[in-house]
Amino acid sequence: MNNTSFIRFVQHPLKFSLYLLWKLPSAWLAGVRVKQIQEDSCITVVPYKWLSQNPFRSTYFACLAMAAEMSTGMLAIMYTRAVAPKQVSMLVTGMEATFVKKATGKTYFTCEEGNTIAAAVNKTIETGEGVTLTVDSTGKSHDGTVIAIFRITWSFKAKK
Repeated sequence: MNNTSFIRFVQHPLKFSLYLLWKLPSAWLAGVRVKQIQEDSCITVVPYKWLSQNPFRSTYFACLAMAAEMSTGMLAIMYTRAVAPKQVSMLVTGMEATFVKKATGKTYFTCEEGNTIAAAVNKTIETGEGVTLTVDSTGKSHDGTVIAIFRITWSFKAKK
């Protein structure tokens, strides 16, 4: 599978929805979805609804974290599963979050570091050494107001 086929798979509503239900049921139930994916960026969205709310009438931080992680993770999956010539394991090893504003509607998380992720995956394939990388995902409301900023740390390691 190459980047183009992976992107088509993610953009296919039924196939990807079933994938989410099977592999990430919590994200599927909360309504986290991939809005757009390209080679260098990914946008995910999480709604404010009954299954994603907290008692304070905003989106629960864990649902925001799922959407932020997915915006970085879809790029990581694309480069480790669809493009890499050999198997590369990937794992979230850290997360930092800054919450700026209350999320009371759809929140769109954008990660624009696909090229950086691709370089990290290529480095672990070339060297055989583990590579740790921290990437940003910024969550914004429909009008562009920043809701939260997440820094997700990924570890990549080429398998022998």
